This record gives sequence, structure tokens and C-alpha cells, in this order.
Amino acid sequence: MSKHSNISIFVPHVGCPNMCSFCNQRTISGHQSVPTALDVINTCTQALGEVKSVQNTEIAFFGGSFTAIDKDYMTELLSAAKQFVGKDKFCGIRISTRPDCINEQILESLKSYGVRAIELGAQSLDDEVLKANDRGHTEKDVLKASELIKKHGFELGLQIMTGLYKSNNEKDMQTLKKVISINPDTLRIYPTVILEGTKLGELYKSGEYKPVSFESMVELCADMLIELSQTDISVIRCGLHASDNVSTEQVGGFYHPAFKELCESVVYRKLIEKALPENITGRCEVSVDELCISKAVGHGKSNTEYFKNKGIELAVKGEKNLGRYQCRFRG
Repeated sequence: MSKHSNISIFVPHVGCPNMCSFCNQRTISGHQSVPTALDVINTCTQALGEVKSVQNTEIAFFGGSFTAIDKDYMTELLSAAKQFVGKDKFCGIRISTRPDCINEQILESLKSYGVRAIELGAQSLDDEVLKANDRGHTEKDVLKASELIKKHGFELGLQIMTGLYKSNNEKDMQTLKKVISINPDTLRIYPTVILEGTKLGELYKSGEYKPVSFESMVELCADMLIELSQTDISVIRCGLHASDNVSTEQVGGFYHPAFKELCESVVYRKLIEKALPENITGRCEVSVDELCISKAVGHGKSNTEYFKNKGIELAVKGEKNLGRYQCRFRG
């Protein structure tokens, strides 16, 4: 089965009704200009000639609150994109938006233009955290919008942020439990990155906002991945996309270009520890899925070193009948 991909078109900030504490949209998207219908046509035309598996590729409008932008501008972009959806073309259109910018009328309009997936920037499902970070919506808005999106037959995606101002690991895990109860099709986990020129950046510099350690955040997200592996929710992102802008304008927080790999190393460390007999030392052989050997060894062989410090010489083997996030002790 071919891997899903997106033709990403960024619509930076033009739809957002307010500025969230963490937001510097120009930096996050790496784009400053607002796309036109012609830009959409040119991007899609070029991609159509380059993408091998168009049937598994969506045109994705990211970077802002798509359903909050001017209606005429939104339909102009959607009309341009719709031409590239159908037989021998892309499989559909994906958009991201705010939970408080969804209603029946908007959903009917999106459906008519070939939109099939909607991602909501929920960020947290704790009203205190949402208010402290100037989100301008509540947990109730997320629940209502999610219900409407599923009712209208769209694929539902949620996006959450961990480590926000006024949050903590316990609150973030509670948000995850609520996400699981909503049961979206997809989830993106974005550990907070503190950027220059944001309210969060000022709170961080003043000492009022004190994030947990980087190691603690990796552990938290690893635990989240383990929880989510027991569900049908597909984690399509864990960690902010690599960007020159982010690396130069970051003043704190949890950015690493291989953040998910760090988390999955911890996932496999925990799985291996659970699989190994108590108080064992010396050479130990474990099996994981053939495609996950490097994850089990750990990012930069971190797990090999971790177990070596415990007197264990770890040997990782591939096994076909094991699923992802599964581990078996072989002796």
C-alpha cells in the first residue's frame, strides 16, 4: 500500500481571528505570501506531473484557519483545487481550521468542493490552558465541531500541543484521554516550541512560563504513542516540521528535527524493559517488527547504551509476525 502524502499549500494567518500565545505563523509555515488561485493551479499542475501515487495524495490547505478566511477567497482557492481532484488526479482536499469556525453551512460548502478531511487545531481540551494561551475557543467548541464533522462524513483530524503555558504532563494526558474518546481518524502531536515575537516567548523570558525538561516531554509523548497504539487513531505527526525559520527564531521549548524518532526510541526502551525477565544481565536477545529494528536500538543507539549501563548486552532481531510497538524476549 502506497504511503499517504499531501500537496501542502500554506494560507498563513489570514483566517485567524486572534493571535494565540504561541503563534508566529510566518515562522511556523515558513511562508509569508498569501496564495492566489493561480498559485494553487501552478502548484497542483507541477505536483500532478511529479507525484507517483496521486490516488493517495491530497491537496492540503494548512497554515491558518481556512474556514475563517473571507468566503470569496476561500471558494476561489477551493475552486482552483477542485479541478485537480478525481479520476487520475488527487484523491481529495484536506484543510485545517479552528473548532469555533465550523458549522453546518460551512461543512456543506466544503463538501461541494471535494474536501474530504478536516483537521481541527484543538491544542488542548483543558479550558484553563486554552484561556491562558489566548485560543479564543473552549473544549465544548472542539467537541461540537468534531461531532459535526463526523456527522457530515468527513475524515476528522485533531491537532494537540503538549507543554503549553499553564499545562503540565498530567493535564496533557487528560487531553489525550479526551481525544481518544472523540475518536478522530488522525492526530498530530505538537510539543510546544517557544518562538521569538510571541506572548509565550515573553512569558518564558520573564520566568513566568517554565516548561518541563526536554527529556520529560519526550517521555510524555512516548507514553502518548503507546496509549494511541491501542486505538485506531493514526498519529500522522509528532513534533513540529523541520524549518530553518523555527531553528533560528526558537527561544525555548521542544523542537528537534527527529522528535518522533526520539519518542519511539523511548517507546521501545519501555517495551524491552517490560519484556525482559527481572534482574537479568548479560546478552539478551529481543524481537521486534522487521521495520522497527533501528527504533528498538534507539536514536543514536541510545537504547543499546541504556541497557549496557544496566549490564545487559542488547541484541535486536526482526520478526515478521510482530506488530508495531510489540516486543518479544528471545533469550
